[in-house]
Amino acid sequence: MSTKTIVKSDIISKFASHAKDTGSPAVQIAILSNRINQLAAHLKTHKKDNSSRKGLLRMVGQRRRLIEYLKTTSQGVYTKIRKDLNI
Repeated sequence: MSTKTIVKSDIISKFASHAKDTGSPAVQIAILSNRINQLAAHLKTHKKDNSSRKGLLRMVGQRRRLIEYLKTTSQGVYTKIRKDLNI
């Protein structure tokens, strides 16, 4: 297994609501947050990489929409994910 797969499975196991949960909003937000942090670090060294910047903005928007959805459907999970990820 690659380190990327291991990191992703760790994130899934931390935020999953049951054993085979990979698509819940909380898991998706956690995975997107990890990827956003990686891309932000990449863009600090590669300032002219505009295609990655566009992808980063798309991911931030998707995460924002998922957070708003979670806020309206499950307030407890929303507060937990905000606290755990420091969003």
